[in-house]
Amino acid sequence: MTSYTDKGPKPKFGKFLSFDHLTFYVGNAKQAASFYTTRFGFTHVGYRGLETGHRRLAKHAVKQNRIIFVFVSAYNPDDAEHGEHLVKHGDGVKDVAFEVEDLEAIFKYAKERGAEVVREIWEEKDDYGVVRFATIKTYGDTTHTFVDRTKYNGKFLPGFITPAPDNLLKGLPPTKLDFIDHVVGNQPDLQMESVAAWYERVLQFHRFWSVDDSQIHTDYSALRSIVMANYEENVKMPINEPAKGKKKSQIQEYVEYYGGAGVQHIALNSSDIITAVRNLRARGLEFLTIPSSYYDILEENLKSSRTKIKEDMQLLKELNILIDYDENGYLLQIFTKNLQDRPTLFIEVIQRHNHNVSIKVFMCFELHTYIKLLYLIIKHIISNNI
Repeated sequence: MTSYTDKGPKPKFGKFLSFDHLTFYVGNAKQAASFYTTRFGFTHVGYRGLETGHRRLAKHAVKQNRIIFVFVSAYNPDDAEHGEHLVKHGDGVKDVAFEVEDLEAIFKYAKERGAEVVREIWEEKDDYGVVRFATIKTYGDTTHTFVDRTKYNGKFLPGFITPAPDNLLKGLPPTKLDFIDHVVGNQPDLQMESVAAWYERVLQFHRFWSVDDSQIHTDYSALRSIVMANYEENVKMPINEPAKGKKKSQIQEYVEYYGGAGVQHIALNSSDIITAVRNLRARGLEFLTIPSSYYDILEENLKSSRTKIKEDMQLLKELNILIDYDENGYLLQIFTKNLQDRPTLFIEVIQRHNHNVSIKVFMCFELHTYIKLLYLIIKHIISNNI
């Protein structure tokens, strides 16, 4: 693992404030929105479609605290952009939007540094004000949209109406998801470095953390990853690529089923992961399972560590919540199963206790489950002379 302390010069203009929203291209936006409100506890906050005078695309926006997802589907079977994207990739993230300060400067700089422009600066308005946008292309068919909402007071974006509340959801428990922690992009082999360099050159991001296959590997699978971050380090975009092994890695599997580079998973931060996971399970969401021996060995190792886990270990074990720690603190995380038939996109829930490395418990759950467990078992055997 390599951590980077040099963020480079502070950008003289423009600032990335946060993730604004993520846009998904899906086969049925209405049903996708219903899945996320029912399973994940989001609220349906916006709709744009036939009833609002928009005859090409249906858009449904769902929100939970500072997390906003927008699901988009096409009305017409001959809609080339949406249809081709869906056939190639299946349901998945099309656009990662950032709220920015000084959109003109950020967009101008990106163009000067070679960004491929998808759409020049435009604005949309309604009775609540004006929002300005610009969109560029990043890895694969994924795009980034810059959003300036300083002159807007609406619930989401102009043109969206607020749907009627779904009374059937009132009895379901809240899921306590707060904000987007990071968004992970998978690349084909040997494309990670060029994508990381793109974020440095075009968006003025810097390398926050990295790992290669000499640090995370088995005989069967391996991982390379670089975490890119804005100067303030509140927007993180980890970039993964597979490394060769005897067995196909989860990252390579993703690339093959997705049809190229794309968003592999979205990490959602919670200040109470135990309640979040318990309530998400109660809503019917499925998570990956972890061998019980993982926790037995982890507890032994924690006895000699200065790090103290505040949460009840038995409860973490029952919920299959993973733990990573160092001398400064620890984090708790868990991964859902794939959210669609293709083994592509999934969601991570994460809680941090003074532990800021985005993916130290390995973003690839296949590698986490087996490599981390193997490492702990070997360490346990050696320390006890077994």
